[in-house]
Amino acid sequence: MKNFYQYLEKSPLKTTPQRLAILKEINKKGHANVDEIYKSVKKNFPSISLATIYKNIIALKEANILSEVCTPNKNKFEITKKPHAHFICENCGFIEDIPLDEAIDSKIEAKYPNSKKELYIYGVCEKCKGK
Repeated sequence: MKNFYQYLEKSPLKTTPQRLAILKEINKKGHANVDEIYKSVKKNFPSISLATIYKNIIALKEANILSEVCTPNKNKFEITKKPHAHFICENCGFIEDIPLDEAIDSKIEAKYPNSKKELYIYGVCEKCKGK
């Protein structure tokens, strides 16, 4: 399990129970949309509002703790990690992280320093292929 206290301590954000709950939930799911996060976090924080979830996700994203994954339906969020691609199932919305070749990543970084890299691969996942 990741130490989310350290993530927050290294950022300009305060460490709050709500932020920790959001990070733990996203880490547990791998990729989660705002509604999924809200539904899960609300179990432990019944008085939390959807607006609070949105505000915290935006703050965590601006602090580069979270990254947004653009999907055809609702965008999802993940804990920021080294650059990678995403396979997105066109049927069920399943998302899988796919490592980027380090040589390609190095070439991109050499030509475009500090660039943001996003690569999306769309297709049908193994589960949906079997249906």
